[in-house]
Amino acid sequence: MSASTNSQSRADLAISVRGLTKSYDGRVVVNGVDLDVAQGEIFALLGPNGAGKTTFVEILEGYRRRDSGEVKVLHTDPDTLTRTDHIWRTRIGIVLQSTEDGQDLTVKETVHHFAHYYPNARNPDEVIELVGLTEQANNRARNLSGGQRRRLDVALGIIGNPEILFLDEPTTGFDPQARRSFWELIRNLRAAGTTILLTTHYLDEAEALADRVGVIVAGSIIEIATPATLGGRNTAQAVISWIWNGEMKELATDNPTSDVLKIAEQCGGEIPELRITRPSLEDIYLKMISREETHA
Repeated sequence: MSASTNSQSRADLAISVRGLTKSYDGRVVVNGVDLDVAQGEIFALLGPNGAGKTTFVEILEGYRRRDSGEVKVLHTDPDTLTRTDHIWRTRIGIVLQSTEDGQDLTVKETVHHFAHYYPNARNPDEVIELVGLTEQANNRARNLSGGQRRRLDVALGIIGNPEILFLDEPTTGFDPQARRSFWELIRNLRAAGTTILLTTHYLDEAEALADRVGVIVAGSIIEIATPATLGGRNTAQAVISWIWNGEMKELATDNPTSDVLKIAEQCGGEIPELRITRPSLEDIYLKMISREETHA
């Protein structure tokens, strides 16, 4: 099964994919995927390990050839590019899951060095400030913390002023404060017009950042939706919980407002320890994955 959006004209699309397939030794890794990503959109690709995320993204980045289908990234087919065709590559930024390059260079030396590779590079010192590394500018990369090294990776991904930024598990190893600071950086990039395709295992990250999410299982995208509506999340039953006579009570309902009023009447007003919850994005995602794996 595949999914896409047809709400955008092709001219407005940063990424357009139709019927994309890729196999290794007879094993299908990407299975007929369709996908449109609008310019300036943050799109999160979710899926378990081995679902095909990395292969799919590498095809979009031009580092892996597809077996069949159509792919356009910035209106260009990556398969038509030669290794000496640098113009298209300067228009995309890539932040891999982990890198170990330039360990002996300082942050400032590294960013300034990479800026020379791009015809329209951003100001290196402004990029260092943007990713929050000004105080570490003279520190060598090998002495940075995990979160600081990740920020340097992002600096190298955006130094070329890319139109599209590919982020692979960008906040792995971050502490909660560093993750939220990084989220703000991503939002700022989006506000400046950068299209972002994000892969992540953190469902709260996808919910906080993405305009839309796609779930890929066994090489197929099974659904694309906003984080709020994925898997019918917005219409799922609410669960009301409260304390009554010293016991925890729970009620699953499609009409939480009317049921809360009834419970309040029974309690004589205030409802002790009242909570109303709907399924989280993680709840919905895990249910979708479990269902697909059961039917596989």
